[in-house]
Amino acid sequence: MATTIIVSYDGTDYDHDALALGRMLAETGATLALAYVRHTTESESRREQLAQHEAEELLESGAKWLGQPDVPRHIVLSASTPEGLRELAHREHAGVVVFGSEYRTAPGHVEPQASARRLMDGGPLAVGIAPAGLHTRPDLRIETIAAVPGELDASALETAEALATTLGARIVERPREPVSLLVVGSKRGTPSGRVTVSAAVEYLIEIGKSPVLVVPRGVAVRFDGPEA
Repeated sequence: MATTIIVSYDGTDYDHDALALGRMLAETGATLALAYVRHTTESESRREQLAQHEAEELLESGAKWLGQPDVPRHIVLSASTPEGLRELAHREHAGVVVFGSEYRTAPGHVEPQASARRLMDGGPLAVGIAPAGLHTRPDLRIETIAAVPGELDASALETAEALATTLGARIVERPREPVSLLVVGSKRGTPSGRVTVSAAVEYLIEIGKSPVLVVPRGVAVRFDGPEA
């Protein structure tokens, strides 16, 4: 079964960066979906209908930006964005959730937003983070990949190798400049199937300028190419 990638989208430029990274990863044949989390319902029926309609239009604009009008779209009701996305990922059997960087992140830099950080602190699925401004580079493709494995865990390297094989990309062991994608593993002591990064990895993410994919401990993300 192809990997499902959920892009968290709310219409900001930073979430257009998330769309761009999701599209890059979906070139592996992965299934792409968009999600918007609503935090409350309106008490008055007409206002609730309007809020739901606005959410639908928001996701439609994301689908148009992708040039994929039929991309699956999900409106999630949850008081917490990361919890809502976690529940959606469970229902949809998704393996990856993709975010843009934090508001006001400098162009070309990566700064995990609060929801991404929550899912990187014990969450059950891989987390992708796009650098600010990625959406302004529409021709960018994943051509070079660097892996930073977790201690005594090859999941990040296995994920990077699967991506490289599917996309025809090159694995770079010690990059001297930003690569097309940085795949990092979870730290030692993290329960299998969960994501937790070390302080050193957090620092590496934040000083780098590459899109990032953080993978769960002991669970490589499958990027096996389009299904036959």
